[in-house]
Amino acid sequence: MTNGTNSNEEQILSLLNGLRNKLSPKFEQCTGISSSRLEILHELCQVGEINQSMLQKRINIDNAAITRHLKQLEANGMVIRRRNPDDNRETFVTLSDEGKKRIEGYRSERDSFLNQILEGFSQNEIERLADYLKRMIHNI
Repeated sequence: MTNGTNSNEEQILSLLNGLRNKLSPKFEQCTGISSSRLEILHELCQVGEINQSMLQKRINIDNAAITRHLKQLEANGMVIRRRNPDDNRETFVTLSDEGKKRIEGYRSERDSFLNQILEGFSQNEIERLADYLKRMIHNI
């Protein structure tokens, strides 16, 4: 590895960190919900009722984070959690009627946000960027 390559790699890491630091707060400001909570709502919209631990695995976040997000979503009336009557250790989660109504607005805001950050990119560039990011995630 040459110094020039190392410098480019360091720049990429710095840019990715900067993007991460700006992306989440800006996404939440534009959409009114965090990307993690929107992902939870989207998943619940797709599957209906699901075991909380299975939901955690499907969206790949830790146990404490899924519990924290679900408690907040429940407090906002967007999800319903219930204990399994046969096994009190198991919790099922489903999207409430309010959650179903609000997810469409969140999706619309998400799409506007995506259009904003990808403005000026061709479809080919977007596809290449997605491929590069997938490869980076796979490498990690």
